[in-house]
Amino acid sequence: MTEIDLEAENKAIAKEYKELLRISYQNLTDEDKKLIRKAFDVAVEAHSEQRRKSGEAYIFHPIAVAKIVASQIGLGSTGIASALLHDVVEDTDITISDIEKMFNPKIAKIVEGLTKIPKVKNEQEISLQAENFRKMLLTLNDDVRVILIKIADRLHNMQTMDGMADYKQAKIASETLYIYAPLAHRLGLYNIKTQLEDLGLKYTEPEVYADIFSKIKETKEEQDAYIKAISDVLGKSMLEEGIDFIIKGRPKSIYSIRRKMKAQGVTFDEVYDKFALRIIYKSNLHDEKFLAWKIYSVVTDHYRPSPSRLRDWISSPKSTGYEALHITVMGPMGRWVEIQVRSERMDEIAEKGYAAHYKYKNNATEENSLEIWLNQLKEALENSNNNAVDFVEDFKLNLYAKEIYIFTPKGEIKSLPKGATSLDFAFSIHSEIGVKTRGTKVNGKLVPLNYVLNSGDQVEIITSQNQKPTIHWLDYVTTARAKNKIKNVLNDNIKKIGEDGREILTRKLRHLKITLNENSINELVNYFKLQTSLDLFYRVGIGAIENQQLRDYAAQKSNTLVNFFKKTIKRNPSSYEEKIQKNDNTKKLDLLVFGTEQSKLEYKLSPCCNPIPGDSVFGFVTINEGIKVHKTDCPNAISLQSNFAYRIVQAKWIDSTQEEFNAILKITGMDVMGLTNQLTKVISNQMHVNIQSISLNTDAGIFNGQITVVVQNNMILKKLIENIKTVDGIDKVTRVYNN
Repeated sequence: MTEIDLEAENKAIAKEYKELLRISYQNLTDEDKKLIRKAFDVAVEAHSEQRRKSGEAYIFHPIAVAKIVASQIGLGSTGIASALLHDVVEDTDITISDIEKMFNPKIAKIVEGLTKIPKVKNEQEISLQAENFRKMLLTLNDDVRVILIKIADRLHNMQTMDGMADYKQAKIASETLYIYAPLAHRLGLYNIKTQLEDLGLKYTEPEVYADIFSKIKETKEEQDAYIKAISDVLGKSMLEEGIDFIIKGRPKSIYSIRRKMKAQGVTFDEVYDKFALRIIYKSNLHDEKFLAWKIYSVVTDHYRPSPSRLRDWISSPKSTGYEALHITVMGPMGRWVEIQVRSERMDEIAEKGYAAHYKYKNNATEENSLEIWLNQLKEALENSNNNAVDFVEDFKLNLYAKEIYIFTPKGEIKSLPKGATSLDFAFSIHSEIGVKTRGTKVNGKLVPLNYVLNSGDQVEIITSQNQKPTIHWLDYVTTARAKNKIKNVLNDNIKKIGEDGREILTRKLRHLKITLNENSINELVNYFKLQTSLDLFYRVGIGAIENQQLRDYAAQKSNTLVNFFKKTIKRNPSSYEEKIQKNDNTKKLDLLVFGTEQSKLEYKLSPCCNPIPGDSVFGFVTINEGIKVHKTDCPNAISLQSNFAYRIVQAKWIDSTQEEFNAILKITGMDVMGLTNQLTKVISNQMHVNIQSISLNTDAGIFNGQITVVVQNNMILKKLIENIKTVDGIDKVTRVYNN
């Protein structure tokens, strides 16, 4: 690089630094600026020799992360300094103790939380991703800023990974959708959550993303005109009422449109609320609620609301702190439009989450507000004894859960995740009440402990000193808090038996020439179809797993991952090709190719998503069953790619001329005379496709059918679906999968 280039680069770095101070959400004192300057100088020096794959100086990355932290998340000087330093321990010779000496223990602790677990020799034996997630999530107990900076780091990485290999993009994007977007959601960072979701979709399902993106672009002009028409009508009335406001039009995110298309089995054109209007009004704290309902009155004077779609998060804010009034109205041309009503304060909280909370609290500081914020999140972390993957799955349960509002007998309101039971409610009041619960009453009626609650229910808990949780209680609850409390009570006994069981298992496996380590524990958990290692040790401890079962496990172990690969990849290629050609003489088999070498390996099609030729797929190397092939949009894909990226194998179809596959079609429409006859004509006569099974029924003029057809690839299936849609009376045709 020439001197002139370096000079230009240094000027660009200085410009970025000034921009960082300018866009900070907090008011920075001179002391704050000194701290940030020192962190900046240390980071510039530490990363001076490093460059990113694009060729630019590495320091641009920590500055970009610090800018996201300063403006979009709204952290103060401690957070900004930590963001600038977030990679120095991992990438340079500087240690955590150096950071502590140069700065303070708080910054050192945050940087330590941001430093990945070093790679270990037996990386293939554990899910390193899950271990790093666990480490990061556990730091919530110390400092939530670790998570906030990590989310900013992930956002910048997602924004700058165009030049990466496809498989790396898919892995990073899967992790993002699996844990970082839900975390951003739970922390109230809706703006960042939306960016992470859209970018995640861009790299996990690029064709779907590009298709929706182009369709949004095509309809943008029409949508802008539509939004302007509504804004003009509402704006005029609100000005007459003396309300100080701004109106913003906002298209729904690409990810949320995709989610609706999948959940409802509809096309892009059939998604009815593809955009929203946001009315942001000026108000003092005292008049906020009054003005929100005044705006509601103006909106509903002009447009008819959908009563079932009214969401009042002003009277009962979400547990993330989100406040707003959401009204869905019937706009011009018979289209549903969502209108969000927020004060300026509510809007800041919606955009910045945690950081905006303490801006509006008297005498609050970044430090003491952290305590308030953390109390809402600690519950999911109280029991961290599970293995890393289970731990992350447990934590995720509560991240995206929708909320319901329940009343106590005294009329106080409690928020719980949707799907919570009456026993969950007991534990949400207090653990001691939960473990002593003998019965529950909902709206005055005695109900079972696993009764699923609805918003607005009033719940009374009946307790008894002699009551103790049983193992069945785990099936009666859905919240992480309740599960962890029940497990803690049950585990006092189970742990003791489990400890003995581990020693017994170690001894028994030694006789079978098998070492007990994380790998063999995971294999045994899978082999016996259990949930956790504690389940395994407990069952050995009480004698539920017998010696013969362990001998059977040892016998099948010879046919696990290593031998599987020896048998397939390392075999003599020419003899393998001969075998394929021999098969081809009798029948041209439809084979998948795996990896960059396009190897032909044995595989099984996963029953959770039923892939057929032409579907976009990947291979997952299981412990006992070789390679299982999943669709890239399989419900389990994100979890597998995120937790077990090292076991993912690239896969694609190479030929689909002979082999046949089952596909299930769900058909709905109006019951028209001769419809069944028409359907079978289209499928069998026109398309020459075999029907394996057919189930049709009609109810009050509505036709419902499920047909299993035998096809060779998804091109034929798509053509078949298009043809069925042309039959008179048919409304929708969707492909369905086994659960």
